[in-house]
Amino acid sequence: MSVKMSKDTGFLERTFKLNEHKTNVKTEIIAGITTFMTMAYILIVNPLILHDAGMDFGAVFTATALASVVATLIMAFYANLPFALAPGMGLNAYFAYTVVLGMGYPWEFALTAVLLEGLIFILLSFFNVREAIIDSIPINLKHAVSVGIGLFIAFIGLANAGIVDSAKFITPEGKLDGLIVGLGDLTQAAPLLAIIGIVITGLLLAKGVKGALLLGILITTVIGIPMRVTSLPEQMKFVSLPPSLSPIFFKFDFSQIFSLNMLIVLFSFLFVDIFDTIGTLVGVSSKADMLDKDGKVPNAKQALFADAVGTTVGACLGTSTVTTYVESAAGVAEGGRTGLTALSAAGMFALSLLLSPLFIMIPSAATAPALVIVGLFMMSPIKKIDLDDFTEAIPAFLTIVMMPLAYSIAEGIVFGMVSYVALKVLTGKGNKVSPVMYVLALLFILKFII
Repeated sequence: MSVKMSKDTGFLERTFKLNEHKTNVKTEIIAGITTFMTMAYILIVNPLILHDAGMDFGAVFTATALASVVATLIMAFYANLPFALAPGMGLNAYFAYTVVLGMGYPWEFALTAVLLEGLIFILLSFFNVREAIIDSIPINLKHAVSVGIGLFIAFIGLANAGIVDSAKFITPEGKLDGLIVGLGDLTQAAPLLAIIGIVITGLLLAKGVKGALLLGILITTVIGIPMRVTSLPEQMKFVSLPPSLSPIFFKFDFSQIFSLNMLIVLFSFLFVDIFDTIGTLVGVSSKADMLDKDGKVPNAKQALFADAVGTTVGACLGTSTVTTYVESAAGVAEGGRTGLTALSAAGMFALSLLLSPLFIMIPSAATAPALVIVGLFMMSPIKKIDLDDFTEAIPAFLTIVMMPLAYSIAEGIVFGMVSYVALKVLTGKGNKVSPVMYVLALLFILKFII
């Protein structure tokens, strides 16, 4: 290392312990950009969803980017983990379509529930409750979570690109007519572009090209221009000032804070976010061999604190629950191992506030190949699962298969945990189940009953 670079790299080394994690600045930055590219869709999708709830599109765009920056910076410097955070998919849909449009509450009511969720999460993180939940999950289930997430994000990528098509086989009466999931129309431009992107990304990986996932996204985006999948900004304008936050900033409705409906809404937000975040932390850490000798996620308390603060700040800015993104696996697959990866992703979110037209032009068909390939990478921990002991193998299998089929990391964990406790107890091995697992299994059963 040259003397000229020692000052800068010395700061980064002291902050992120790059040598200890066997990584370097270039790898971490590429990993962070890759993570951002695979989740940049949230900058448009989140405002679109919350706009349906009556919120200002431009203001939500700014809130989405700012909340992502704040939460991911905390993850970078406080937890030193390679995970990025942003308003969560599914949680934003529940916010808009269930609480606001379904239950008829104003979006200010839903935003208040998100604020309360964030404050509760800060308390839970302070008292190590969420960390205790992570530590209680058996090692085989932790490996299964990684594999399940792999299938889940590969399915997301394939569905986003139109390579697979779900729901078109359901009749207007809501009855199944044939398959639930089928092959999409591969003659259309978007799925065809995604297939081309998978081949290109696979070729770059086979050739050992550094930053293969990021290069694959960029090359596929360019190929999408003549195919009319990639839409160039109007008047080729790539720079613009971010919209004002004023229509949604700090707009809360505390009039029904102690109502039963607020309690129900709050519980749903808490449940989904807790287990989505835990699933992502456990699954991606397992894949990256970041779990310690006891199978624990390093700096889990700090990571969960980033999620909690991000949700609280996000609510004040005017967006739905902030959570750790499963697309962080793309950066880990590129070699990201420290908070410098998260710092790079946060920098990209900050940059997007000024270069939104440039990032918005990247189509989902161009990021789909990265998600599909990362799905493959996430499968490797399946080799560590004990498939000979059925009290271990069946819960692991249910965890894996339910994540993509239920389209939820949280529900996959629920099926895995409940079946694990049930099988251990019924086979006389209940002493191997931790007290926390018993409590969680009971809560999950109560949730389904309610």
